[in-house]
Parts: sequence; C-alpha cells; structure tokens
Amino acid sequence: MGVHVGLVVGERKRYPSDLSDEQWAVIGPFLDAWKARHPSVSGHQGRYALREIVNSIFYQNRTGCQWAYLPPKSATYYYFALWRDDGTDQTIHDLLRRQAREQAGRAEDPTAVVLDTQSIRAANHIPANTTGKDAAKRVPSRKRGLAVDTLGLIIAVVVMAASATDNQIGVRLLDRVVAHTPTVAKAWVDAGVQGRRPRSTARSPSTNAPTAAPANSATSGATTAGNPADASTTADALRRRGRRAASSQGSCRRPPRSPGR
Repeated sequence: MGVHVGLVVGERKRYPSDLSDEQWAVIGPFLDAWKARHPSVSGHQGRYALREIVNSIFYQNRTGCQWAYLPPKSATYYYFALWRDDGTDQTIHDLLRRQAREQAGRAEDPTAVVLDTQSIRAANHIPANTTGKDAAKRVPSRKRGLAVDTLGLIIAVVVMAASATDNQIGVRLLDRVVAHTPTVAKAWVDAGVQGRRPRSTARSPSTNAPTAAPANSATSGATTAGNPADASTTADALRRRGRRAASSQGSCRRPPRSPGR
C-alpha cells in the first residue's frame, strides 16, 4: 500500500478504506501543518506521503491485519503511535465531530451525553492481563464504554478488562468527558451505573463534573440498552464507588511504541 511521495493513489489498487479526495481535503491541511511543526532533526522529509500513511492506518483498522503486513511497516505504526500519544488523532476527531454537529444545526459541543458499556470476547492472542470475565459471561473478554452525544457521535471511549464494573467504566468516561468537553452538564446512564441520589441536578461547582440521570429520561433524545437506572447518580458518587474497587481491576494497556523512521 505504501508509495513514495509524489505518487498518487490511482497508481495502485484502490481499497474501500482509502480516503476520498473530499475527505483528504478536510484533514490533509491539518496534517500538513502538523508535519511542518515537526521537522526531522536530520532534515529528512520522509519517504511516504501522509495521505498514504492515513490510508494504511484505515486499512489496518478495517481488516484487522497485523502491523508488520502493511507495506509502510514501521512508518505506519510510527505515525499511528505518534499521533495517538501527542493527541493529534483526538484533535482531528473532535474537529470532525464539531463540523458534523454544525451541519446538523447543533452547537459545536454538546451539553449532554449518553453512557453505555458492552463486553466483547477477546481474541486468543490478547494478553491475559488485559482481559477478564464479565459476571454475566464466562469467557475472557474486554469491556468498552462509550459516551456519545444525542446524535450518536462519540465523545469519549474507555476500554478495560471485562471484569471491571460499569461504575468503573462510568468514572473514567466522565473524567474524559469533563477533560475534553467541559460543556457537558448531564449524562444519561443505564442500570449498570448506579450510586446515590444527588441533592441537586445542577453541575457541581466543586468538581465541574456532569450530573448523571436515568437513561429513560424524556429529555435525553436518545436511548441506551439495558434497564433504566433506579435513581440519578452524580459523577462524585460514581468515583467513590468505582475507585474503591479499582485496585483489584486491570485495564487495557497500550502496546509498546515501535521505533519509527
């Protein structure tokens, strides 16, 4: 899949996961500006066009192939790990989400989110120390948690061992929502995320954290799988309950960073 700078996508077989010209026109200038801010110490500009690097990352994501089988091998993983660690991928995601919300006639950033979790069976090669058994599923798995806005656009993602409780997932999701989207004032959750009933439904000035409400609230604008929670819960209550058990639960760690070019 890899090509040298100057070659175009049309000179190789095109894959369904490839960026279209319109898509590249949106994120290309951002990545070109990023490249200009991160020149090589040796002055080397790199062998591969950034568009082909992104195409390779998308190909790996869609097919699940091993990194070593991608033609730009270490270069593809090098950029993937670099953009993951310096927040470039998060910045691009947030910019695209804001554009999508504006096109839908919404404000750039949401004021409410919906939280839910799902356990997924882990592949055989996944390290055992990053998986666990869900109380309802007797197979090694991981649990992913999502916080989405009322359009279904992703705000935050957390992946942990499936033995982690929904409260622990909820705590981490709310922490990330507060850190990256401070405009959020309310979160709808299902029965798996429960704590004490708050005294007030307003944002807590001491924690600046969103308030959690039952998933079946008439004002949510979205539905969440599972039974509705019996009572509203605050982020503080979730943290107190979740962190008491955090020491006994494992979380998924990132793989070691590969040396790049």
